[in-house]
Amino acid sequence: MRPRETPRPSARRLRLRSRRTLALAGALALVLAASASALELRAGNILINADGGFTPTALPRHVDAPITIHGGGKISTVSGELPPVIKTITLEYDRHGHVETTGLAVCTKADLVASTVAAARRRCPGAIVGKGHGRGVVVFPEQAPIPAASPITIFNGPRIHGNPSVLAHFYTTVPAPTAFVIAIEIERIHKGLYGYRTEAKIPPIAGGAGIPLAGWLKIGRRWSHKGVKHRYVNARCETGRLQARGEFGFDDGTYLSGTFLRPCTVRE
Repeated sequence: MRPRETPRPSARRLRLRSRRTLALAGALALVLAASASALELRAGNILINADGGFTPTALPRHVDAPITIHGGGKISTVSGELPPVIKTITLEYDRHGHVETTGLAVCTKADLVASTVAAARRRCPGAIVGKGHGRGVVVFPEQAPIPAASPITIFNGPRIHGNPSVLAHFYTTVPAPTAFVIAIEIERIHKGLYGYRTEAKIPPIAGGAGIPLAGWLKIGRRWSHKGVKHRYVNARCETGRLQARGEFGFDDGTYLSGTFLRPCTVRE
């Protein structure tokens, strides 16, 4: 797939527009690898490199089968400066699939508040549906950036508006030990190829001095309930591909969006 590009605005225009929301759907510089295995988004000085996929890629055409999904990305800038703080990550997922939670243990925010990574995983082991890792920096005035990193754990959470949800947990020690829990609704939508939507609102880290730079997740769980086997993420190969759309919002008003395409093959 050829990258789509738009003329790059002048430095003066970028300065004038840096505090306003940028309408980037179709106006950002979007680069997709020929195999659709990577995505690069650019708006002004901000770069997002993201990648992801699912296994197995051979799936039935008309019946959902279990898959494991994985993905992540990093945020940087063309200039090499630290990027603005990401505030929201919104994803829309292919309608050819579903999330299954029948008989799966549920974890609540109360179970995870003030918990280290190890403690959180001990309290809700049966609700873990995914794991990953995140890293960033904490920047205080007149100090060099302090690296910060944490494992990320995704738990099956209580239903929100009747929809499944997950709780994303991570833990930092800079500048002080703090646990973060983000509730994310898996909302059912009817939007063409997209049937599900999630929005993660990133809380202020280190009083707003924290800047997330990269993250990676792998999501998938198998369990049995009343003698029946269940799988957390399921999909089918009805159109020869599965796709997702991502939108990323920053605290300076910038928004970037792009589409991930992943081929699949039909397993009869």
